[in-house]
Amino acid sequence: MRQEAYARAVRAADRGLSVQLSGANTVTGTIVGSATALTLMLALVASLGVFNTAVLNTHDRRRDLGMLKSIGMTPRQVTVMTVTSMAVLGVPGSLLGVPLGIAAHRMVVPRMAAGLDITLPGSMTAVWHPPLLAVLALAGVVIAVVGALVPARRAARLTVAEVLRNE
Repeated sequence: MRQEAYARAVRAADRGLSVQLSGANTVTGTIVGSATALTLMLALVASLGVFNTAVLNTHDRRRDLGMLKSIGMTPRQVTVMTVTSMAVLGVPGSLLGVPLGIAAHRMVVPRMAAGLDITLPGSMTAVWHPPLLAVLALAGVVIAVVGALVPARRAARLTVAEVLRNE
């Protein structure tokens, strides 16, 4: 509505001026959309990588888990132990991933802008703030924990007899 009111005011002030209304900036929308899609795909790949690591880690430790269960470890303790071990791996992963992500952002975004032959405003390049970085680091640990839940529950359901029979 503001654009139309402005256009009417310009036409009323000078009939010789031509006013052409434009929509949203499509270049900015393209960049934000591309960044969002890439972020979601990277999060999915990271989640699958963590899940794969948790599955392999749990499978390699089956014998140990069976031994611990034979001396009284409960299924809940097995789940907590497995999830905690993945969370411990998620902390250094986050601490490395956040600075590497910032470096990749500083390398990729200007090249994307140069490829489109545009100059990006500072608001699109200076996006890293301490609260956001803390949330991103926490997200890495959350991805590790969520990725470990299924293999941890599966390991918790193993009986000592199943573990020994498969050895």
